Amino acid sequence: MSDLFQVPWSEYRPELLDALWRTVSYTVVSFVGAVLLGLAVALLRLSKAWPARAVAAVYTEVFKNIPLLAIIFLTYFGLASAGLRLDVFTAGCLSLVVFYAAYLSEIFRSAISGVHGGQTEAGEALGLGKAGIFGHIVLPQALRLALPGTNTMLVDLLKSTSLLVTVSAAELMSEGRLITSSTFRALEVYLVISAIYFALCYPLSQLLLLLERKVVAGVPLSPWRRRRMRAARALLADDAAVDVRVKEAAV
Repeated sequence: MSDLFQVPWSEYRPELLDALWRTVSYTVVSFVGAVLLGLAVALLRLSKAWPARAVAAVYTEVFKNIPLLAIIFLTYFGLASAGLRLDVFTAGCLSLVVFYAAYLSEIFRSAISGVHGGQTEAGEALGLGKAGIFGHIVLPQALRLALPGTNTMLVDLLKSTSLLVTVSAAELMSEGRLITSSTFRALEVYLVISAIYFALCYPLSQLLLLLERKVVAGVPLSPWRRRRMRAARALLADDAAVDVRVKEAAV
């Protein structure tokens, strides 16, 4: 083991930090885009208009059954040969977005369908419109149901950024390949790169698991929700105190 770690890592620290930043950037931008596109596709799958359902179903089935690596090649090399040249960051993010949006759309569709129909009827009884029912009643409950699968997709997307090495995206795996070509220490380099991915993915997965448990337990996460909960508890406490005083006066 003494001759295993011989790469002068201090010399490559700036490049590794830049590659780490690029990896995180690919992950954040792609995940946000995949969530938005996935939600739109899920709503189309639940639409009453059959052409919208058909288009969304075709999109989902196509991108679920094509390897991500093929999508990356089509986006970066294929579009360039057709006259549409994208930079590496745009092509990489676009590939990840269209791929993971297909899976997220299924997660969101299942979660929205899992909200009991009585919730919608209750919203209609309160005089809410379709947008109000979806935004204030259906969506919050659907997000709770979709959280486990969405969290898994986020961690998987982070790991899948390593496939962008095929288009020299300057992320962690690309930097590892460059260091390997300079030092010829493939085992050491890829062990370190793997350790960096683990240091990114494991804490993220544990934080997402903690978030999931808090949401399932009904813990308010936003300051606005926490204020509402404190106000509700104070109101219930006042009502209980009034009831006690009334009972004491009756006795």
